[in-house]
Amino acid sequence: MADTALVTGCSSGMGLHAAVALAAAGMDVVATMRDPARDGELRAAAEAAGVSLTVQALDVTDDDAARDVVAAVAAEHGPVSVLVNNAGQGMVGTAEEISLDAVRAQLEVNYLAPVRLTQLVLPAMREAGRGRILTVTSVGGAVGQPFADAYCGSKFAVEGFMQSLSTVAHRHGVWVSVVEPAAVASSFVDNAVRHDGGGPYEAQLGAYLSRSAAAFAAAQSAADAGRAIAEAATSPDYRFRWQTSPGAAAFVAMSLADGDGSQVFDATDAWTRTD
Repeated sequence: MADTALVTGCSSGMGLHAAVALAAAGMDVVATMRDPARDGELRAAAEAAGVSLTVQALDVTDDDAARDVVAAVAAEHGPVSVLVNNAGQGMVGTAEEISLDAVRAQLEVNYLAPVRLTQLVLPAMREAGRGRILTVTSVGGAVGQPFADAYCGSKFAVEGFMQSLSTVAHRHGVWVSVVEPAAVASSFVDNAVRHDGGGPYEAQLGAYLSRSAAAFAAAQSAADAGRAIAEAATSPDYRFRWQTSPGAAAFVAMSLADGDGSQVFDATDAWTRTD
C-alpha cells in the first residue's frame, strides 16, 4: 500500500510541484488548497507528469476544516504518513507600519497552521512507528530580514516548534524537518501583504524592494524547489534542516554560525542603505 502524503498550498508554486513529485515517487497524494476551483495548473502538471492525485479544499487556518480533512484522508486513503506543511503567506512592512491583527494573521498561516496539522497527524504516525512531517519555512526562518518583521517572526516560531519536537518524535520513528528555500519564482511575492505607503521608512523600503527585485529575477524555479521538497520527504537519511538550493544553504549557514549576530546585521543592513 502506497504512503499517503498530505500537502498544503498546492494551487501553484512549490506546493504544486512538490505534490506532483511525490505522486511520481509512488505516493498517494492529497493536494490541498483553499479554493479547489484553482486546481487547473496542478491538474495540468500532474497530467504532464503522468501521475494522478486527489485535490481537497482546505483553509489551513480553520481548526474544524483541518480536523475534518485529516479524518477524511485517513478514511479514504489511509493515515497520513507524509505531511508537507507548505501553505504560507508573506508580508512586507516594519514594526511601526503593521497592526497586531496583521501579525496575528501571519502567525495563523505560517505558525499555527503547521502546528495544527502536525498535532492532527502525529498520533497515527506515532502508533505506526513511522512518518515524516516537513514544514516549508524559508531562509527567513533562520535569518531575520528588513521589512519582514512579522513574516520572519512567524517562520522563526515554527522552526523553533519543529526543532523542539524533532528529537522527541524521532524516538517514535517520526522524522520532523524544515525545508528552507531562498527566493523562488512563484506567486508568493505577488500574494504577500504589503504595508508600503511611504512615511519615515520610505527610502529604506525602496532600497530593500530594489534589492528584492534583483534577487527574485535570479530566483530558483518553483519546479526545482518543489522537487527539493519531495527529495527531502523521501530521503533515506534524516536531517532537521534542508535547503532547496546552494544559495539558501549558504545564507542559512551564515546565520547559524553567527554567534553575536554581526554577520547577519552587516549583510542585511546593506539591503536598506540609501547613501
